[in-house]
Amino acid sequence: MRGGRPLSVVTLHVLPQHPPPSRSTIYLYPTLFLFSSVVLFLLLPRPKPDRLLTLLSLSLSAFLLILPCSYGHPPSAPKPPRPTAVNGGTHSHQHRRNEKASTSSSSSSSSSGGGPKASDALPLPLYLTNAVFFTLFFSVAYYLLHRWRDKIRTSTPLHVVNLSELAAIVTLIASFIYLLGFFGIDFVQSFISRASHYDDAWDDDDIEEEEVLIDSSRCCPPPAKPKFADADPALCSEEDEEIIQAVLNGAVPSYSLESKLGDCKRAAAIRREWLQRTTGRSLQGLPLEGFDYDSILGQCCESPVGYVQIPVGIAGPLLLDGFEYMVPMATTEGCLVASMNRGCKAIHLSGGADSQVYRDGMTRAPVVKFGSAVRACELFYYLENRVNFDTLAVVFNRSSRFARLQSIFPSLSGMTLHIRFNCSTGDAMGMNMVSKGVQNVLDFLQNDFPDMEVIGVSGNFCSDKKPAAVNWILGRGKSVVCESVIKEEVVKEVLKTSVSKLVQLHLNKNFVGSAMAGSVGGYNAHASNIVSAIFIATGQDPAQNVESSHCLTNIVSINDEKDIHASVTMPCIEVGTVGGGTQLASQSACLNMLGVKGASQGSPGSNSRQLATIIAGSVLAGELSLLSAMAAGDVVKSHMKYNRSSKDISNAAS
Repeated sequence: MRGGRPLSVVTLHVLPQHPPPSRSTIYLYPTLFLFSSVVLFLLLPRPKPDRLLTLLSLSLSAFLLILPCSYGHPPSAPKPPRPTAVNGGTHSHQHRRNEKASTSSSSSSSSSGGGPKASDALPLPLYLTNAVFFTLFFSVAYYLLHRWRDKIRTSTPLHVVNLSELAAIVTLIASFIYLLGFFGIDFVQSFISRASHYDDAWDDDDIEEEEVLIDSSRCCPPPAKPKFADADPALCSEEDEEIIQAVLNGAVPSYSLESKLGDCKRAAAIRREWLQRTTGRSLQGLPLEGFDYDSILGQCCESPVGYVQIPVGIAGPLLLDGFEYMVPMATTEGCLVASMNRGCKAIHLSGGADSQVYRDGMTRAPVVKFGSAVRACELFYYLENRVNFDTLAVVFNRSSRFARLQSIFPSLSGMTLHIRFNCSTGDAMGMNMVSKGVQNVLDFLQNDFPDMEVIGVSGNFCSDKKPAAVNWILGRGKSVVCESVIKEEVVKEVLKTSVSKLVQLHLNKNFVGSAMAGSVGGYNAHASNIVSAIFIATGQDPAQNVESSHCLTNIVSINDEKDIHASVTMPCIEVGTVGGGTQLASQSACLNMLGVKGASQGSPGSNSRQLATIIAGSVLAGELSLLSAMAAGDVVKSHMKYNRSSKDISNAAS
């Protein structure tokens, strides 16, 4: 009994297999023939090489002909019958399965297993046996060609052969049969076995009884055979199959399954099965179980079919502003966490790092159009007037109790005007919040400027998810600076380089190289590596890594060039601790690890600002470690050791 339901106990029957013939018995035949050949050779009055060749050829030929006749084809190991139930309502199939098993086992013939093989022809190692038959084949072929050439010269008919020639012909055929059997049969059988593999398969109605324990009250085979081999076993009801068919036929849109079923996990499973049948490609390896699909409904992801697993590593402790943080990093890049660990150690041994958020505001920049450039200038002047700003701030701030308009920055282009609104958003990243406030202001401006046409609520002057000089100069999100003084002994013992080499590399790489490349916000070694890993771990928008990775790294020598002062200036870190992906279980746990989960009750916005400083401090640690590895020439060696794996895990199931 399990859960109050009867269980069906299944018995497995396995028929005994016939043992293969003994190899010592097989070796008896060539031994006897070789012994007889030697005796006859010694008894002959005038032995000649061609007679010896004849006797050896006859003995091997006879053996190859007798071998299959003596042993025949040993029966192959019979296929065990399918599991048969002794209770639970499956007795009706037992007799039919046993009869099929006995019939198939009696009619099957051996193509593998313990029967004689071509390589058993001689009691020698395989390579010697092959060498003997290769030599025999080509030597006999040469002998026959030589004899036939003499016959042609002497006008002797080719069909007139003596005993030596007859033996040579038989030997040629026998050695050819051996070579074909050794090198050719397996190649042919590989194609035959593919075709016959499914001929002896069990009937479709037997496939449902694979398990040793079957819950007969819960097993519900679908009315129609699924077209895809990896059908989800959870989808076993007729209703599920009907829904899948409706989605396949286009009667039910796949994106509406959640609203129609009221079960997000079931909707994901049905959509997953529909996708597999439609594309003909398996989603095995993309997990479905173990995720709360209700948590993403209407806010994080539409039409889910599973979730992607990304490992989360821990770097630290990062000593920042007097507090230690263990930083979560979701990444698939080897060496990244280890490298940041080394940077954190260098900062910790040097007394820690200090940080400051010097600007905090999310932006949105709609674009509007007028009938003339003069009319556009009138709105420009209106927005520049401080008195009007106070009125617009009241309208803007109605959108949220956390939204507070800080500035308006208009930019004119002919008849169009791009208006960059900047506001604080509390602990949220704030894109939706600022968009609502902007819409309120645009509706208000229509009263005084009825001829204003709103082209779009975002005109790319924001600028979101794109590298832009406006963000580099004016900032977006949290603008943070972080610094630390690394002592000379730490540079040598932990970072494994020298102050002069580190400063020289920084100047030529981060400044000169980036300037030559025309970088916008890219005056750093690899800030985006750290930002992306922390963004994914803490539920931030990964696409905003583009501008959030804007970073100016600066390393200078101080104290008579004994120590270094390292700093990172990041003007647009766009993060939040509420909303979006931050509420998912895994990402929420990572935020909780940092002590910045959710909204700050006492000081709105302090959690998101603290997260931004942690990111900046982590970037500083990563910059120090990577630049030091480059200065010491250890980058390639480290990546070859830690970032390359010889283990193939492509087939590993989750």
